[in-house]
Amino acid sequence: MASRAIEINDAKTGELSQAVYEHPLIVRLCHWINTVALFVLVGSGLQIFRAFPSFGAKIPQEDLIHWPKALAIGGWLGGALQWHLTFMWIYMATGVVYLAYQLFSGNYKQVLFLPRDIPGVWPMVRHYFFFGAKPPVKQAYNPLQKHAYTSAIVLGVLSVLTGLVIWKPVQFSWLACPMGGFHYARLWHFIIMWALLAFVFGHLVMVVLHGWNNFVSMLTGWKKDPEYPSE
Repeated sequence: MASRAIEINDAKTGELSQAVYEHPLIVRLCHWINTVALFVLVGSGLQIFRAFPSFGAKIPQEDLIHWPKALAIGGWLGGALQWHLTFMWIYMATGVVYLAYQLFSGNYKQVLFLPRDIPGVWPMVRHYFFFGAKPPVKQAYNPLQKHAYTSAIVLGVLSVLTGLVIWKPVQFSWLACPMGGFHYARLWHFIIMWALLAFVFGHLVMVVLHGWNNFVSMLTGWKKDPEYPSE
């Protein structure tokens, strides 16, 4: 999908700069709605976990984590379930809309991680975390960003599948089998939650490193002075 580019005249300096339409409206809406939904799902999920903080008799252990009530949402098990099930539908609906748009618009080509992107991952890791030289920027998303965003989509799908097993273990017993059963589905759901939070942390680090223009682009759609050549 080609990016629209325009020139902007700075009212103070009179200098011309370029801006690229990087994030379509539907992508921005899905991004911010899912940000809120994920925050509520994590908070309410941890409140649900507080009611039974282990993974059952098939995975012998004492309470795994005594999560502070102040860092959870819902107040009690029933309240947390209401929050969780409500935002589950918002999370799923937004995910379906986002994936449908990416597929039918062809926009997925910008963010999908492919085998040809593998060699570019380490140079970006070295740049971000070990102060290495910055590789040339040729696209809106570098290989490390593509890997992160593609992984987030996969984790999102897995969070829904494991969540469905926990919600309806009898109806989705066929889905629970490859996960190892209900108890292991809870464990996978818990691990996926932390993996998503790790993605969020890394995402925020990338936003900070890429600067203010990168953040504004997710609000307005337009990115000023992009590092990559516009098409």
